Amino acid sequence: MLKFSYIIAAGLFVFGLGNVSLANSDAAAIVAKQCKACHGAKMEKSYLNKTAVVNTLSSEEIKKDLLEYKAGTLNRYGQGKIMTGQVKKLSDEDIEALAKYIPTLK
Repeated sequence: MLKFSYIIAAGLFVFGLGNVSLANSDAAAIVAKQCKACHGAKMEKSYLNKTAVVNTLSSEEIKKDLLEYKAGTLNRYGQGKIMTGQVKKLSDEDIEALAKYIPTLK
């Protein structure tokens, strides 16, 4: 019975890692398609030298900001309309994946 428990635990661990990789690859695709023109491929640029460098923000800050832009309630740096348009179609899962992925690009 103990051996069976180890097998189940190992399987869950492996499948969990697979989801992390998938989330990172999805986040990388979103960054490449929707973010890099203004923020750089590694989210290392300040748009028009006005905005924060996104990869220096915490996961929590990124998630909060993206959710507020999506809701249309944030207009930081006067970029609210642009950012709302960029994130409107992102799912909550996409936003979560981006929030975890972007800080790793430092």
